[in-house]
Amino acid sequence: MSSIRRTLLVWLLAGLAVIALAASAATYVAARREIGSLLDLQLKQLAYSTRIDDLLRGQRAGFDNPDVLPGTGITELVTQIWDRDGVLVYWTQPGMGLPVPVREGYSTVNRNGRVWRVYTMVHGSHALQIAQPQDERDALATQTALRTLIPFAALMPIFGVLIWLGVGTGLRPLESLSRAVGKRRPDAMAPIDETGLPGELRPLGASLNGLLARLSDALSAQRRFTADAAHELRTPLAALTLQLDLARRSGTPGELVASLADLEAGVARASHVVEQLMTLARVEPEALALQKSRCDLVAIAKDAIVARASLAERKKIDLGLARAEVASVDGDPTALAILLSNLVDNALRYTPPGGRIDVSVSCPDGVPVLEVADTGPGIPAAERERVFDRFYRGAHADEPGSGLGLSIVKRIADAHGATIALGAPASGSGLVVRVRFGR
Repeated sequence: MSSIRRTLLVWLLAGLAVIALAASAATYVAARREIGSLLDLQLKQLAYSTRIDDLLRGQRAGFDNPDVLPGTGITELVTQIWDRDGVLVYWTQPGMGLPVPVREGYSTVNRNGRVWRVYTMVHGSHALQIAQPQDERDALATQTALRTLIPFAALMPIFGVLIWLGVGTGLRPLESLSRAVGKRRPDAMAPIDETGLPGELRPLGASLNGLLARLSDALSAQRRFTADAAHELRTPLAALTLQLDLARRSGTPGELVASLADLEAGVARASHVVEQLMTLARVEPEALALQKSRCDLVAIAKDAIVARASLAERKKIDLGLARAEVASVDGDPTALAILLSNLVDNALRYTPPGGRIDVSVSCPDGVPVLEVADTGPGIPAAERERVFDRFYRGAHADEPGSGLGLSIVKRIADAHGATIALGAPASGSGLVVRVRFGR
């Protein structure tokens, strides 16, 4: 299982190790260069401090020059003196055979399988050569460089512990947030306290609170739907039971036919209620997932009118499209069709025979407007706000219905960012429902 703490520790230690290695390499190169320069300087100082005449007299007297350079760790030092004729007149290691010097200064030569660093100084008629083995110089430089790297290696475990503790401290708010969420009951939808959360966790806290709010709304909608369904279906089911009992007790064929007709009407009403409840569940703002596309309101209006033309003809109601301006909105065409269908169905239910229903589509000032006007009894101004509540039916509503039609319309309009206004036509009685898309 992946771990943020382990991942951070590995990456931080890896980065620290890379930095330490880069610093060590730079330190090593610099140390070798500095040690080399220091040893070159010592060779030069030794050459200038050497008295060639004393060495020549000491050689003739049988004395040897020391072959160790004190204080440097160099255990081997070669000294040779040449005269102007190229004759070797003094040496500390017989058979060493450093080449005859051709110029004064530093040089590097290879003798007897070893590399030597040589400094040549010309003094009068003689040339002095002092040489050090390059391998000993490199070993000294390496030891010096490694001694500078020991603190890095010694401190690496301490850095690891500090990083581990630091990462743990930094992740403590996340662990606290996780424990707070884990201890919640399934029905606890209160927002998480974001006080004290670090900046990195505030977006997570806000997202969790947004999710809890949406879950609370969804659960509330589910509870409302369950309660509404139980409340609304209780009456028609009880009526169906009563009508079925009456049909069983019918004594004559005429009574049986009448009872069965009542039973059929009751089944139709119950089916209508179930259909409306299912539609309401689909168009809840919490459940409605809009598949947005460009919707032609004129085409939707024509389809709704054609689908109800036969019913309007049977009721002798003039149903038609009074105005058809080009207008389109971004939304769910199925939901918009349900919205208009419910408005037209309500108008057909309450408009008396010989009445008129006009559906209009307009676009004043570039704002799409959908309007349904009828010549029915209308809705009193005092009740126009409440008719959008679930199951509300006005005091003068004589036609059968579930009281869900306008509630469905309101929720679809809200989901599309539209507003609904109810009013009376200027010509007389009736109702005008105006849906304006764009607040």
